[in-house]
Amino acid sequence: MDYASLVLAEPSLAEPQTLAPILVAGSSAKARDRGAALVEAAGVRLAGVVPIADAVERIDLQVRASAIWVELDDDGGDPLDRLLDRIDRDAANGLYAAIVCAAPGLLDPVAARLSRGAVELLIAENDRGDEPARVAALALALAAPACGTRLSDVATDTSAARLRQLTDEVGRIAATLARLSSGPSTPAPIALPTPRPTEPDPAPDIAPETIRAVIRARRLRARFFANELFADPAWDMLLDLTQAEISQVRVPVSSLCIAAAVPATTALRWIKTLTDSGLLLRRADPHDGRRVFVEMAPNTSQAMRNYFGEVGRVAGA
Repeated sequence: MDYASLVLAEPSLAEPQTLAPILVAGSSAKARDRGAALVEAAGVRLAGVVPIADAVERIDLQVRASAIWVELDDDGGDPLDRLLDRIDRDAANGLYAAIVCAAPGLLDPVAARLSRGAVELLIAENDRGDEPARVAALALALAAPACGTRLSDVATDTSAARLRQLTDEVGRIAATLARLSSGPSTPAPIALPTPRPTEPDPAPDIAPETIRAVIRARRLRARFFANELFADPAWDMLLDLTQAEISQVRVPVSSLCIAAAVPATTALRWIKTLTDSGLLLRRADPHDGRRVFVEMAPNTSQAMRNYFGEVGRVAGA
């Protein structure tokens, strides 16, 4: 299946040849070739293909670009940190769209540098299963209308909204055919209610064993039913964070993605959604600038404890 042709065929999108070129940066020759091949398949001009160490200097020299594609299969150290800091700031300011596709082992150091939420972060689970997500990310970048060297916010663009619906469907089809994914490549947009403040009553005590038993019970379902039937990454992450809070353990982004029991790219989007809604908080690791922790907001913690307290009362009734 030619995902690039299918997703980029949306007639309401800007024609690729009218867009500014895309700059590709990669951590290895293979990574650079992979990113360049995707851009060329979309029919968009390449502004250049550069190593990570040369990317910031090339951005300074680049007159105009519609997007920066960063392909990572290994850690680029300080040069990578400088590049990620730069594109995180520039993308947040609307200078261009930015997409980072990274190997699973790079999730924590990459996520730690992308704090503003404007850069699309993809985790390359495997060569085939992440193709719809890669194409979707590129198509969303192309859907953002350019004005000079600046791009508008794709989240407010109606073409981008239609494109998200299309790419969600492509992702579901690909996942079903390849049997490589346990959930949609992109979670559907949701409007989460703001948690209502609760009275500062003493929260019910919850034994760590109680949370672990609930998590084990949820995992047991996979022995009898397909995983996608009960995919609920938001709840799985809340359970994991509740257990961690009670056990006084801090949870890095990579561990929370594992707890979500969905592909890492999907989990990252859920973390962003829950963080943007105020249910979760990001905390920088004071001892490691290349790692961030995720924890529940106070109201979320209180709500989870009250929930388990109510469950305990109902069970004992």
